[in-house]
Amino acid sequence: MKKLMRLGALRRNRGASLVTAIFLVVVLAGLGAAMVSLSTMQQTSSALDVMGARAYQAARAGVEYGLYRQQVNTSCPASVNLTLPAGSLSIFTVTVQCTATATVIPGTFIYQVKATACNQPAGGACPNAASTSGDYVQRVVQAQFQSNY
Repeated sequence: MKKLMRLGALRRNRGASLVTAIFLVVVLAGLGAAMVSLSTMQQTSSALDVMGARAYQAARAGVEYGLYRQQVNTSCPASVNLTLPAGSLSIFTVTVQCTATATVIPGTFIYQVKATACNQPAGGACPNAASTSGDYVQRVVQAQFQSNY
């Protein structure tokens, strides 16, 4: 009789281990998918941080170009688009704008140089207000100085 009772209990519990195994597989698969998603988001965020730093350096190069043009040529271009040479900044286009304002002192001007760097220019110029791309990066750097001539 005891043997029959044990056999009945075994038959009732036979599918329990299968259900437990399927549950564990589903839970572990969900955890794995969450970890892959988190890792992907972290990699994307890190890549955008690097692109932002490069865009900032490209914009700084644009400001330095505007300052150089004003110092060497004694004139600053109203607006110019620059494509940077090969290297880590070559994917950026920089739009440099320069404005000169006369002061009350004759021969003295205040110059403002504004450089906008972006990786997806609109019509060859930055900024690109229409970009809907998730990897669009733009940085703006401005400098102001006084010149006496």
